[in-house]
Amino acid sequence: VAIKKISLLQESGSELCLNEIQVMRGNKHANLVNYVDSYLLDEELWLVMEYMDGGSLHDVIRETRLAEGEIAAVSRE
Repeated sequence: VAIKKISLLQESGSELCLNEIQVMRGNKHANLVNYVDSYLLDEELWLVMEYMDGGSLHDVIRETRLAEGEIAAVSRE
């Protein structure tokens, strides 16, 4: 599993967290990271998710040069 720690001290953070949890709870698919559970610890929300080898999609996109066809394939999946 992987744990994403989100600070609730940021004003916009709590609303984004609730939206993320709702979306993750309602979607189960082989091509999506699955939500396991969430915990509130002090001023942080810990999201427990399925581990994704290779890092987040955001990191992959930022650090990898993809051809247009590859971008289309990633978006389609």
